[in-house]
Amino acid sequence: MKTYVSKEMNRCNYLVGEIDAAYHEMSRKLGLSDSSMKILYTVCDIGEGCLLQEICRRCGLSKQTVNSAIRKLESDGILYLESAGSKIKKVLLTAKGRNLAEQTAVRMIQAENEIFASWPEEDVSKYLELTERYLGCLQEKCRFF
Repeated sequence: MKTYVSKEMNRCNYLVGEIDAAYHEMSRKLGLSDSSMKILYTVCDIGEGCLLQEICRRCGLSKQTVNSAIRKLESDGILYLESAGSKIKKVLLTAKGRNLAEQTAVRMIQAENEIFASWPEEDVSKYLELTERYLGCLQEKCRFF
């Protein structure tokens, strides 16, 4: 069978997969599903009271998966939804949810920040610049599918 993936793209796919696996392992060790961790992480990133639609957009999960995870977190007393207009909902953490976020998502964010803090500033800038460039090119290609 013909090989379609270039050596560079193969390496990129491998690295992306390994990064995803590392995040999955952190979530598992912290006792959360990947989707619950992504939701808590997003709330910590955006700030409490973030819009549900923003969580869907930033998590990279389907709306159905986000809604299912939200319902589970809500039933566990971690968060609650509040109306912010017609059909618009805000996600808010309970006291239990803030405590859980501190023990899980905030620890993950701290680990990420420590990694970037340990790199020279120019490496961080270059990494982000190239990642944004790749994303922009990929989004442009997606327009033609």
